[in-house]
Amino acid sequence: MKLVRHTLLCATMLMGMGTTQAFAQTAPAEDTATEVSDDDAIVVTATRRETSLQDAPINISAVSSEDIEKQRIDDVKGLAAFTPGLTVTDTGPKSTGTIIMRGISSADTSTVGSNFDNAVGVYMGEVPLYLDFKLLDISRVEVLQGPQGTLYGLGTLAGAVRYMPNRPNSSDWSIAAHMRMFAESESSDPGVNADATINIPIIADHIALRSTVGYYDNPGFIDYNYLLKTPGISNPQPVRGTTAAQGGFGTQAQRDANFYSKKDLNYERTFTTRNQLLLELNPDYKIYLTYAHQQTKTEGGQSTQAGVLGSGPYESTKRYTEPTKRVSDLMAVETNFNFGFAQLVATAAWTKQRSTNKGDNTDLLLDLDYGYEAFPTFSSFNQSVNEYRQFNGEVRLVSTHGGPLSWVIGGFYNNLRRNQNYQEYTPGMANFFGVFRPDDLEYISFVNTKLKEKAAYGEATFEISDKWQVTGGLRYFKYDAFAEGGTDTPLTGGGRRRTPYPLIQFDPSRIKSGSTAADGMVWKANTSYKFSDDLMTYFTYSTGYRTGNVNRVAPCILPLPAGQNVCALPNELAYDPDKTRNMELGVRASVLDKRLQLTASVFHIDWTGLQLPSQTVNGAVGITVNANDAVSQGFEFTARAKITSNLKFQATYSYTDAHLVQDAPNIVSDSTQPDGKADAFKGDRLPGSTKHSASAQISYTQPLSDSTDIEATWATTYTGDIYSRVGLRGNGEVIPGYTTHRASLTYHGEHFDLGLYADNIFNKYAITSIGNDRSSYNVVRTGVVERYYATGILTPRRVGVDFRFRY
Repeated sequence: MKLVRHTLLCATMLMGMGTTQAFAQTAPAEDTATEVSDDDAIVVTATRRETSLQDAPINISAVSSEDIEKQRIDDVKGLAAFTPGLTVTDTGPKSTGTIIMRGISSADTSTVGSNFDNAVGVYMGEVPLYLDFKLLDISRVEVLQGPQGTLYGLGTLAGAVRYMPNRPNSSDWSIAAHMRMFAESESSDPGVNADATINIPIIADHIALRSTVGYYDNPGFIDYNYLLKTPGISNPQPVRGTTAAQGGFGTQAQRDANFYSKKDLNYERTFTTRNQLLLELNPDYKIYLTYAHQQTKTEGGQSTQAGVLGSGPYESTKRYTEPTKRVSDLMAVETNFNFGFAQLVATAAWTKQRSTNKGDNTDLLLDLDYGYEAFPTFSSFNQSVNEYRQFNGEVRLVSTHGGPLSWVIGGFYNNLRRNQNYQEYTPGMANFFGVFRPDDLEYISFVNTKLKEKAAYGEATFEISDKWQVTGGLRYFKYDAFAEGGTDTPLTGGGRRRTPYPLIQFDPSRIKSGSTAADGMVWKANTSYKFSDDLMTYFTYSTGYRTGNVNRVAPCILPLPAGQNVCALPNELAYDPDKTRNMELGVRASVLDKRLQLTASVFHIDWTGLQLPSQTVNGAVGITVNANDAVSQGFEFTARAKITSNLKFQATYSYTDAHLVQDAPNIVSDSTQPDGKADAFKGDRLPGSTKHSASAQISYTQPLSDSTDIEATWATTYTGDIYSRVGLRGNGEVIPGYTTHRASLTYHGEHFDLGLYADNIFNKYAITSIGNDRSSYNVVRTGVVERYYATGILTPRRVGVDFRFRY
């Protein structure tokens, strides 16, 4: 595959037990109900009313704070192992990772992941996020499968993930601290994670502050041993040959002359904090002010080139370090006011993310076959700055008047802006081309986009009897999107298109804009019936959508000028919404005097007009297009068992069959075809998600006294195989499934816990994703071997100690 410029740009830019009734008489949710009751019932608020997880009449999974701590789940990447139907590829700290629910994904797998995913809604409490935060001081995480647009402001195509933070307490002081230290296989340095949370009642029953802060110093395990000492002068491949086997890095003297090494470059350094101020006039009127900040740094990717030029299993052959710095900020105001007949919740939030990236760009230009390899010491790197700025506001009214009818109505506004500036440099090439450009700037682009969305939504539930309820919901949405962008090629453009040094500017004739807009309706119908306090069944039919947008590439000037053109034709400028229709039948049961709880569901999703990655005719720039239809169907199962008072067991399993239901011509990139495209066909499996996944965990607690005990846990997770491309077309591959194990032994005291743990106990080496495809593996161009093909690598074994203090 000729991986396109825009694909690279995006990559560098870019996460119970109980019997409470779930019907109208249930109290409305302020999304502060985060306690776990004495009988271990996880209380959730996904329906906008408090209910136990076992009584929720929709498909929802919840990971409690206890499991977050016990299984050392630090972010969204760790959730998939214990959540049926969820796939999140761990692509390292350079990005959040791509979240896929129930197979609703059509993009090729990637070794660098994404910081933006608009198929799944991600919330911090009430605030929609286009960024990810560490799971510190979190009461629980709720994962809602299926469209949620009639209950939530952020319309969703596949589902939603909600991080539910602990709220400030205006009555009691509390403090908690945590430290984790570990050794990691394949790493030279130890890892240290530390965090602390304090709750301060400033004015009793009226004002409280809750603040949490954490730092993650996670070592890397990917070595960069072939970094160029002097780009443009040092030879990236001292030994050339007509085949890959003949090429190499040369003798030790040649390596010493051209390269230097840096170890463990995919390390993570993350600082994070979240601060909440509660202003409580009385129990019926509360305001929450939130500020959150997170900064992540790394210097390399969590991938290798799969042995090219004899490289090792934890060794990258990149010619440049690849640092990333990602800074995220969130400011939010949330008001809760209880009128007596209804509760008003109003939120306003501002989020911002700025990501600066540098990457090895050499193989992209080699694969585009511009002939640059004729320059004996050719190499290239890119630099990009990407900013996301978002404002959203939501007003929601939830009935509290009781009676057989309950309702929710709301309005939502979202304004998302994304700005990207990108440059490619080719050290030494300016002299080779005879151009006065000492900085060797070869390509520049900028793209600015703006998406505005407005929506009104609502649901009503009628309780036909104490056992039977029906729910209906509607959402009207309208959005408009705008993009402006430009490109230039300072070294090769020629004439008026060549930017004189030292300026970085765009020819006005190459700056263009475009727009798109749409509106529509989605709806939901749900019913549930309780045969007894221990058995409930439910059925849901819901529709979802994902907004269309303008592709992040400058429009073409027609007729096309002579020379290189990197632009979009009129039919490549924008794409339309895609939609899902979700049908689901589920059952929740408690048996053996509630010692065993079971949840099972079957689902069928029709996905129409699906948005697929493609590329422009001119310049092979990555774009999104609409293609034909697909379907996802499957089965999900969760079991929780209290075998004895001391022995507990949990298990999950999911099966997902996601495939095309129509032929889709020319949707797969394939460099072996004359036009660079390949067809996909009816029945072809969709990429990126597992067909089978499962987990099992068992814990045994031995009491030592009234306030102390020792707990032993063991967890096993299975991740099934994944297709790297639709139907394995265009040199797609099957990424093999794998099984990992983790365990811990913890002493729980009255005020502190001390534990030993191990993750990936047997040090499983597994490929988690594929970057590009095998057609670029060991390709030779004028004696130069491409290093474009990449494989994402699972984090190796960690063994450490975990300490928690609370008061």
